[in-house]
Amino acid sequence: MSQATYDDANLLLRLYEIRRETKMREARAWFVANFKPKSLADIQELCPPGSENNARMRMVLSYWDMAASFITAGVLNPELFFANNREMLLVWVRVRKLIPEMRAAYKDPANSENLEAVGQQYIAYLERTSPGAFEAFSARVGG
Repeated sequence: MSQATYDDANLLLRLYEIRRETKMREARAWFVANFKPKSLADIQELCPPGSENNARMRMVLSYWDMAASFITAGVLNPELFFANNREMLLVWVRVRKLIPEMRAAYKDPANSENLEAVGQQYIAYLERTSPGAFEAFSARVGG
């Protein structure tokens, strides 16, 4: 793993600033408290198209997929990111079993691909640095 740089730290700080924006903060709070579907049908019931919940879900998923894209593109140090963004792992845990169904339904095989790749890397990181932590975290957050 490459050494984290000041650019990595600055990018993380910018990502944090975006997370503090009012609508993003509201969407994140809603997601953590309410987004626990087990199927695409559950998502459509909880987040029907055009609803505020749908906008919140899309905001959270697209934000974390974007943040993950910085890692998959090689512009952000993964370990520095993992040390500072456990919320991304929560999002991945909540959607990981739903992504295949979403990809098929939307005919979009690239849907959340950065989130998936980095979610898997994050799990491997935790298994390497804190064995058992991922299982405990996943059980706690509803995975």
